[in-house]
Amino acid sequence: MRHSECGERGDSVISLPNDIDPHRLIEDFLLDCAHGIDDDKLEEWPDAFTEDAIYQIIPRESYEQGLPLGILYCEGKGMMIDRINALRTANIYEPHTHCHILGRPRITQTGDGAFAGRTNFNVIRTKQDGTMEIYAAGKYVDEIVIEDGRPLLRDRRVVIESHRIDILMVVPL
Repeated sequence: MRHSECGERGDSVISLPNDIDPHRLIEDFLLDCAHGIDDDKLEEWPDAFTEDAIYQIIPRESYEQGLPLGILYCEGKGMMIDRINALRTANIYEPHTHCHILGRPRITQTGDGAFAGRTNFNVIRTKQDGTMEIYAAGKYVDEIVIEDGRPLLRDRRVVIESHRIDILMVVPL
């Protein structure tokens, strides 16, 4: 059986059976990540990341200028787990739901065997009174690795078009 190679950080190379298209596997993974947030399966959200992953929400202007400060920054899966625990137990906010609308991702293999992804998105927020509005629009800039045949985010930059968020941002984008 022939295998295609997909790498993780550094030296280790992981193989997938030839009949599994890594681009399709990653595309399904990215959709599942958004659906999990929309379905309020937030405790599962950190499982989409490597242990040492970066998750950042940053305005486009800051991202393009290479400025490090954004709206939210998590370094490592532990910080993401803490964020969800705080959301469930400590944060006070108006209950609402999200509905992600994703564009087709552009996925390319990088020199180290990882994958780079860019996916445009809109997030529609529905408040308790039924009011719907575009909550955020932008792009995901992802670095994805395949570990044990499963895609994981090693770095996710959520680049939003506006620096304005009108309520406490508690739910991941």
